[in-house]
Amino acid sequence: MTGPAHIFDKPNRYIGKPEPRADAARLLQGRGIYVDDQKLPRMVHAAFVRSPHAHATILSINAEEARAATGVVAVYSGEDLAKHVTPYVGTLTHLAGLRSMPQHPLAVGVARWQGEPVVMIVATSRALAEDACELVYVDYAELPAAVDSETALDTGAPIIHSELGSNLAWERDVVVGDIDAAFAAPDVHVVERQFRFGRHTGVTLETRGTVCDYDPSEDQLTVYYSGQAPHMMQVIFSKHLDLPEENIRVISNDVGGSFGIKIHTYGDEIATAAAAKLLKRPVKFIADRFESFLTDIHARDHIVRAKMGVTEAGKIVGIDFDDLTGIGPFSMYPRTSAIECNQVLNLTGAPYVMENYRAKGRVVFQNKTLMCQYRAVGHPIAMAIADGLLEDAARKIGMDPVALREINLMADDSYPRTSATGMKLDDLSHKRALRKLTDLMNYDGLRARQTLARKKGIYRGIGFVSMVEVTNPSPMFYGIGGAPIASQDGATVRLDAGGALHVSSSITEQGQGTNAILAQIAAGVFGVDLNRVKVTTGDTATTPYGGGTWASRGAGIGGEAMLQAAQALKDQVLEVAGVMLQTGVETLDIQSGAVTDIDGSVRLTLADLARTVYYRGNELPNDLNPELIATRHYRVTDFPFVFTNGAMAAHVEVDIETGFVKVLHFWAVEDCGRVINPLLVDEQIRGGVVQGIGGALYEECHYSPDGQFLNATMADYMVPMASEMPEITIAHIETPTKTSILGAKGAGEAGTGGAPAAILNAVNDALSPLGASIWQMPMTPERILMSLDQADCK
Repeated sequence: MTGPAHIFDKPNRYIGKPEPRADAARLLQGRGIYVDDQKLPRMVHAAFVRSPHAHATILSINAEEARAATGVVAVYSGEDLAKHVTPYVGTLTHLAGLRSMPQHPLAVGVARWQGEPVVMIVATSRALAEDACELVYVDYAELPAAVDSETALDTGAPIIHSELGSNLAWERDVVVGDIDAAFAAPDVHVVERQFRFGRHTGVTLETRGTVCDYDPSEDQLTVYYSGQAPHMMQVIFSKHLDLPEENIRVISNDVGGSFGIKIHTYGDEIATAAAAKLLKRPVKFIADRFESFLTDIHARDHIVRAKMGVTEAGKIVGIDFDDLTGIGPFSMYPRTSAIECNQVLNLTGAPYVMENYRAKGRVVFQNKTLMCQYRAVGHPIAMAIADGLLEDAARKIGMDPVALREINLMADDSYPRTSATGMKLDDLSHKRALRKLTDLMNYDGLRARQTLARKKGIYRGIGFVSMVEVTNPSPMFYGIGGAPIASQDGATVRLDAGGALHVSSSITEQGQGTNAILAQIAAGVFGVDLNRVKVTTGDTATTPYGGGTWASRGAGIGGEAMLQAAQALKDQVLEVAGVMLQTGVETLDIQSGAVTDIDGSVRLTLADLARTVYYRGNELPNDLNPELIATRHYRVTDFPFVFTNGAMAAHVEVDIETGFVKVLHFWAVEDCGRVINPLLVDEQIRGGVVQGIGGALYEECHYSPDGQFLNATMADYMVPMASEMPEITIAHIETPTKTSILGAKGAGEAGTGGAPAAILNAVNDALSPLGASIWQMPMTPERILMSLDQADCK
């Protein structure tokens, strides 16, 4: 579909403008409404006794002192809640062969990771609940732990689930062409590296939390939820708590960040809902920071052995890699923990033309916190493999890495087409993006300055990445596998009696500015001032059904639904106006809150029209039944998902005496289709780049050999701070997707997906004169010094 030009070029044109967020003032004045702000009558508080062991049999639980403690209302074990909550299994049918075992809100019989909830205490205050937790005695028999994914499949390794016979959760092979023959050709140079990607997590500003309120008079459960997908959670609560879906209301008001962390099913949150139902009163659980580190999902636990072959002339002949992914003791429910590995198999080398491709993915269970989807699922791994090998190959054959990309990137006029792994691609601009990037950064000048710096003993590096981002997923992403995850989104637009618009959407606001872009689309398409649009999101009782926020889908899917709903309402209003003014609809428009002639002459205000419809319907013909409200839903149907593309570059300086890396500058050229709000898009990309820098240089969850999380505090878990941030320069190319009228793709995860590869390449470029290289993230000072020592020893 292609949209009429007047939608984007007219009075009240807000699409494409850098409008500030309407809710910014409210949030800055401390008027946000977060889960912890909910204070309900008779509300009690939950705290959890968590396993201190990575793997242990639970021999007995003695909670008698805790039951008698001051303020304690209830104590529940895993066996207690298993009577009221049906177990859940994190598998999807389209990931053939994926295995996992049933999970319970609290551990039943065996604890399988340090931090797994074992006992739930409910008391009149959080402090009293925590005090009572200290009075619970759990007798454990510690079991051998499978912590290291590299040995989890070895003969004799501890088996986490004896019923499965091994720690292998899933495996998949992708084979295209004949990679062995391609690598064996006489003019082909093969580079081979082992990549390691350390576990890290989201560290959201607002930790996970929920308030669950059960009303037995109506068998109604209301859940205040700090999360991304209210309708998904509505289904999950219904299915596992034995409640009719229509009797469950999930409300997600303001959310202090999510990044994919808050789109999964957590045992402590399910237990909180179960306790509210059993106690028939509100129960609140807010994770503290230590609990978040122990129980929020982790991501990026990958060890990859990879090869790339290039000819002397610089043509990539193929990629061959093996990805070993550790996911913790279960596959996370309902999205599964195999999706990240699957993304790596599908996306590695996606921007490049190649005829031969071989990849093997293995997903293994471990006695660590569960791993699952986090911002830019699999993208940092896929982009680092392909572009890391590409720049390594460029050094080997003596070719500039930009020139090597120019040879191998898919041509901008070659779409639609498929990638080596069969991904359907369209509306991309890899070569334009790369050329715009090199112009933006003055690449030739930067190389010249790099040469001068090296002569002075200053080691600076320049690294690139050409990338894709999966956005706007269709039902082929999750729905095909049986998960209750909607790929569609809905929008409702209503004209009130004062001439203002009230819009609601199934997309949720997580701090990324969703509400702002929804208002811009509705105002621009319908024809009212932006300040006259009021937005509601995040409430299953008042918004249309939809998927929520994940996979960079807010603008592309939720925005398209809003555009179509606003256009439908506009058509209704102009039909009524045509009757009232006794003129043809084709001669009318809506501009600045009034029905006008095409030339802009005001004929009738929207308030006058609405009041006539609502209050003086006797003035209208009997056969005219105006609604003044419209709802539309939208899903992608032509492709499994819509790809965004971009080109990024990093400029770094490595101190070879200390191993410290300073990112001097970062550039990003992004093609996310139609840009609705440049201000918000740029900040989304900057925020993503910051998280990518974290993964590349700082963030890692460290475990001891027996599965103890060693750095579960903000004092020990490193995140990039303001002082570590470089200047981030952003530019855009707009290639609207043909799958929608709006033409918007996603942009929320691009920086996180691309920045690690660019920084990896920049660091290796800086180290290359010394004969050193590093292929492990995060690239800590210690690891860089080790790589320099190894180079000295050669």
